Amino acid sequence: MVTDDEGRDVDVPLPVQRVVSIVPSLTEALAESAPGMLVGATDWCTHPADLDVPRLRGTKNPDVDAIVALRPDLVLANQEENRPPDLDALRAAGVPVYVTDIRTLDGEHGAFDSLGRMLAACGLDEPPWLVAARAAWAEVPTPARRRRAVVPIWRKPWMACGRDTFTGAVLARLGVDNVLADDPERYPRFDPATLPEHDLVVLPDEPYLFTADDGPEAFAAPSALVSGRLLTWYGPSLVEAAAVLPRALDVR
Repeated sequence: MVTDDEGRDVDVPLPVQRVVSIVPSLTEALAESAPGMLVGATDWCTHPADLDVPRLRGTKNPDVDAIVALRPDLVLANQEENRPPDLDALRAAGVPVYVTDIRTLDGEHGAFDSLGRMLAACGLDEPPWLVAARAAWAEVPTPARRRRAVVPIWRKPWMACGRDTFTGAVLARLGVDNVLADDPERYPRFDPATLPEHDLVVLPDEPYLFTADDGPEAFAAPSALVSGRLLTWYGPSLVEAAAVLPRALDVR
């Protein structure tokens, strides 16, 4: 028996041999830690690039029947990414579900400790990439100046990161304050003409594919085009993110 990030007891069979992940970040984390343990993933699980497992639709509409048919020892999910009715349906079918809740890099709801607990629930020791990620972020220097940014994630309608998001926590660690961090919504709609004062627009390439020709023209402030995987994923990408994002955001 293990306890997940929501405080729910999960009856995990030992040893864990067959795991389905319905979150791209968690898929990459497990696949890099224990190749061969993963037996199913979503259509959006793009990493590792050579991942060859059955695809089970998306994070918001997983194919519950297909997951059950794979006879997993455990399903990996996330509080924000997955819908409670889908997770409840899996539990009702007798499938153990482990839910992560990751909103920061470290501390409460921190990615490093949460991923360590999740992998431990699969019977795994802390892998080298997680050790490297902890070390890489510990070495990220405190920036000489802080910037104020808006972080769009969609347009038509315009939506952005608001309160209590992993993306906002990563940016804050890099010296970039999200001007919509006090919004009551986690992903509020907004009008580019009425935003609070800011000196940076951070444009990731997912979930909306912002490009040099699609996004920057809507804002007066300078824009930084960044990898959505480096900005929003928690897992092996954290190692690269610690090196690449400070340069991309000009906060060194």
